[in-house]
Amino acid sequence: MKITRTETIPIRVPLKPEFAIRSGRGGAHTVSPFLLVKVHTDEGLIGIGEASCTPRWSGEDQVTGAHLIHTYLEPLLVGEDPSEPEELAKKFRLAFAGNYFTKAAVEMALWDIAGKAEGLPLCELLGGKVREFVPTKWSVSGVEPEPAAEIARWAVAQGFKAMKVKVGIEPDGDVARVRAVRDAAGPDIKLGVDANGGWSLAQAVATVKRLGEFQIAFAEQPVSPELPEQLAEVRRAISIPVIADESVFTLRDARVVASLKAADVLSIYVGKAGGIAEAMKIAQFAQTQNLKCTVGSNLELGVGSAAMVHLALASRGVAAEEFPCDIIGPLFYEDDIVREPLTIKPGEARANAKPGLGVELDDEKVERYRVR
Repeated sequence: MKITRTETIPIRVPLKPEFAIRSGRGGAHTVSPFLLVKVHTDEGLIGIGEASCTPRWSGEDQVTGAHLIHTYLEPLLVGEDPSEPEELAKKFRLAFAGNYFTKAAVEMALWDIAGKAEGLPLCELLGGKVREFVPTKWSVSGVEPEPAAEIARWAVAQGFKAMKVKVGIEPDGDVARVRAVRDAAGPDIKLGVDANGGWSLAQAVATVKRLGEFQIAFAEQPVSPELPEQLAEVRRAISIPVIADESVFTLRDARVVASLKAADVLSIYVGKAGGIAEAMKIAQFAQTQNLKCTVGSNLELGVGSAAMVHLALASRGVAAEEFPCDIIGPLFYEDDIVREPLTIKPGEARANAKPGLGVELDDEKVERYRVR
């Protein structure tokens, strides 16, 4: 089997208005741009991938992603056998720097082909399941306290047992929001906070201590990702686990955080890491450092979410039972672009027995959301 060409499709999908995300990174997330990728082969098998294209987060967009794929990655792939995705993806490192979400989308499509060729779900290619399903948590937007409480009540009614609240916006407002969510959710819900790097060092330490009365289970990215030494200071100053998210894209970033003892947990993404294999390597490294991992989210659609489910199902380094994952992207949208998506419901995400990622694009919906 040989790769014949790549295809890229830019789409934009709106979030449900009630779930628009406001966070410590500023602004509101109301619509999601993605770049869908198809890798075609001479045997008719087509692999699919998905890149989140949010420049403020990753520095990538649909135009740059498509350009880099067709100009630099496609020439490396055409004529190659796609059955060894990890080996092929090694070529990506020297093709161009960074742009991890773009590289991840192509690598995702290669894994999809490999699974289809073998007749196996992706998690089996990654070593097999270590859990039957992935525990997940809800994310409460950084809105005013009462709307945040309404979201929390909805999440509990749906069946979520864990959630996090977006903070890092303004300390007094952050505290009021968390108080409202705790009151609405009740004492039995695991509750954490996610500042998305929005607090200063002093604000982080002081505000997390103020939040102690609400039985907070973790603090995610309390300070800027550009200052890992400050993340370490926060960890030394507070008594709850610190999750590093924006601080950790690659294995190299994970090594820095580990050397500084700056976190207890690493939030890994297929997109941030540059691919499924690279995300697995971070999880494996974390185990050697007595660090735990969770799987974070950029509100992926059905293709990206499927890759994340398979990653979490196959990785012992992902401590999903203790730190539930954010594989909830499809729940934020009125619509998805896949037929028969994987089972991603409140509190748990599951794979199916279909080969590869286990999902197929719905061409009609792809056309509906295509950017022209």
